[in-house]
Amino acid sequence: MITMLHHSLLATGLVTLLELALIARILLRPHRDPASRIAWVVVVAVLPLLGMIAYLLLGEVNIGRRRVERLHAVLARMPPIPCQAGAAADLAAAIPEPHRHLFQLGYSISGFLPIGGNSAHLLPNSNAAIDAMVADIDAAKDHVHVLFYIWLPDHNGCKVVDALKRAAARGVTCRAMADDQGSRTIIRSEHWQAMRAAGVHVAAGLPIGNPLLRPFVGRIDLRNHRKIVVIDDRITYCGSQNCADPEFLVKAKYAPWVDAVMRFEGPIARQNQFLFASDWMTYVDENLDELLSKPLPVPMQGGVSAQVIGTGPTVRYSAMPEMFESLLFAARHEIVITTPYYVPDDSLQNALCTTAYRGVDATIVFPARNDSWIVAAASRSYYADLLGAGVKIFEYQGGLLHTKSLTLDGEITLIGSANMDRRSFELNYENNILFHDRALTRAMRERQQDYIARSYPVKREAVAAWPMSRRLWNNLIATLGPVL
Repeated sequence: MITMLHHSLLATGLVTLLELALIARILLRPHRDPASRIAWVVVVAVLPLLGMIAYLLLGEVNIGRRRVERLHAVLARMPPIPCQAGAAADLAAAIPEPHRHLFQLGYSISGFLPIGGNSAHLLPNSNAAIDAMVADIDAAKDHVHVLFYIWLPDHNGCKVVDALKRAAARGVTCRAMADDQGSRTIIRSEHWQAMRAAGVHVAAGLPIGNPLLRPFVGRIDLRNHRKIVVIDDRITYCGSQNCADPEFLVKAKYAPWVDAVMRFEGPIARQNQFLFASDWMTYVDENLDELLSKPLPVPMQGGVSAQVIGTGPTVRYSAMPEMFESLLFAARHEIVITTPYYVPDDSLQNALCTTAYRGVDATIVFPARNDSWIVAAASRSYYADLLGAGVKIFEYQGGLLHTKSLTLDGEITLIGSANMDRRSFELNYENNILFHDRALTRAMRERQQDYIARSYPVKREAVAAWPMSRRLWNNLIATLGPVL
């Protein structure tokens, strides 16, 4: 009996020491906001064994030491990012002074200067976007690069597969990359093997490997959420759409997925090329430096001034929320946002409220039905404060609104893959394009207005009338946001 008691005390003492050591690590970990520290300390203290396991699996942003070393080696070796002659002078001429600081912030994140001379247009819908990509792949003469977070073996997914196979058969160099988790169904299907057999170079981003061993070499839920298409170094696509049908059969009850994609032609394609190449060379032993060193395509006169902004867990901490907040504080008249996932940190939530308090007409559109019940509950916990500040909230009724867009004062647009949630801020690799152009921003603003026309406004009185049980649930989930 004494021996058993002794062993029990010893085990309890050991668990306590481990718990204290882990709490100390949480408190000392760099680049963690106080809310996240508090949430993890509470989880570890209340649920010692489960909490410690959860923290070791999900508590730190770590893609693995070897991957980080390989990525840093790739970035260090890559040639300098080319820019147009007189780019600084062109920037001053193309972008009004009140907005230049936004592009300076973008430059500090990715190292890409805004570049002019691009043409661009907003594709009408998801199927049209895939058809445009397939047409450009069929017209490719030198190379095609594609990267998707989710690539499904459905109608649209297979249309892109077939187009890549046709291009490879013509002698076009095709490289296709997909996230190993988000695109696992196609990567493990005959379509992936068929592409490889046809001469398409294929690679899986952030491969999971053995799920039992994966946590020991890096966090398993860090994903490559980018959606990049580059064709012949002169055409690129940017937006929220994965390579799949809008019916999105893996989550069909939320369909259709409603996305927005823009097609750009011009020197901006080179910036997306750099993002693709950095991802590709991190996982494939192939040097693309020669392609990246070529002179930029000759730009058209005038055109859209645009800048690629790539973020991720190996990029500067808080880069994406910095971009969102700067756009909010730059607004003088109107800001309209669409995002499916809204789980902000305190700074972003305050920035959005402050924007409305300043008298800016601030609107945000969410899907009425979210494919993540956790995100839906967390998002709605912020409604009362947003509405109280004067932010207009709409919930889209025509499917899962998946578009990630922001328009500012009819002049500036941000479009891409990043959501306004902690996953996009800290865990996912994302790609966005920031541009200044009134006509193209008007097209995006009209699309946003179409979403609003298909939405129900959320009223302050309706949120105040929610039962206590619903408010408790939403607030509890939001409290766990830094952990989840």
